[in-house]
Amino acid sequence: MNKTTPATVPAAEAPAPAPLKSAPSRPEPRPERSTGSRIGELVQRQGVLAVLLTVILIASFVYPTFASLDNARGVTVQASFLAIVALGMTLVIITGGIDLSVGSVFALGGVLAAWASQWGFFAALLVPLVVCGAIGLVNGLLIARANMAPFIVTLASLLAARGMLLAFTDEGATTYLVPKDSAFAELGQGSVWGFGYPILIALALFGAGGLLLQRTSFGQTLFAVGGSSDAATLMGLPVARTKILVYTLSGLLAGLAGALNAARLSSGVTIVGVGMELDAISAVVIGGTLLIGGAGSISGTLWGVLLLAVIQNLINQIGSLNSSYQSVVSGGFLIVVVVAQRYLARSRRTT
Repeated sequence: MNKTTPATVPAAEAPAPAPLKSAPSRPEPRPERSTGSRIGELVQRQGVLAVLLTVILIASFVYPTFASLDNARGVTVQASFLAIVALGMTLVIITGGIDLSVGSVFALGGVLAAWASQWGFFAALLVPLVVCGAIGLVNGLLIARANMAPFIVTLASLLAARGMLLAFTDEGATTYLVPKDSAFAELGQGSVWGFGYPILIALALFGAGGLLLQRTSFGQTLFAVGGSSDAATLMGLPVARTKILVYTLSGLLAGLAGALNAARLSSGVTIVGVGMELDAISAVVIGGTLLIGGAGSISGTLWGVLLLAVIQNLINQIGSLNSSYQSVVSGGFLIVVVVAQRYLARSRRTT
């Protein structure tokens, strides 16, 4: 007898589970910087200001004449010329370069300004700016377009500018004088509320430089080029044009500082500017700008210039020390700052 197997009834299919709603993606939180990293950045940016205020405070107690208004005016006037040169040097070093020609360009600008002052105020300013700006432009073209080392190019410009200066003044035998009571002489010797025009010009330039560096795309390009020139090129940034501009600005500012110095001295002195490039580099590095480029500030350079000027004034206040001790103290500060920068950079990489 045949047995019929019962038909298998398919089980009712279970309804597919509803898809789970994915939680909205949240941006990953940025890793918080350690306290040591924050302190390191603060020390790099504002450490020189703390040192400057400490030195001023101690000097004011030790030497009562140091805190006088007349002494403050003298210190700031002397520092204003180096400050203008160091401003251009700051932009160059942030891009990872160096400009060794600024001392000779400073002296050349002063001689050209004194020579051209016989034709009036505008000629006295225009001639040094055009010539010194052209020297900076040549530096930038050789560095950016010909891929030559900044050290070699600007060292050659140092020698060339000093040679032009000596040839123009018959080996220093001819000294060009600025006409007395002229508008150009007033630019270097005049004052507002007791503060000389060179001080006000330097402050205005530093204010403009700070805005340029922090508030414009050009300033951000400087940091990018200094951080990595190859990466900046891959990002489409105008690396070559940026380098040409900063070296041109460096030459222009050095020429302007030389012209203002000539107006203050009423003559084009040929022996000035020797070693000024080293003072400018020292002020920039002491102010927190990294020699390898990619980091720095305009305000730090200003504090670095003032610190060097205060040290020189203190040496004069002591009286028993000659000016050569300024180089010793400045070199000591420079070594300490560079070592501190290396330590801070190493600590940031480990945090």
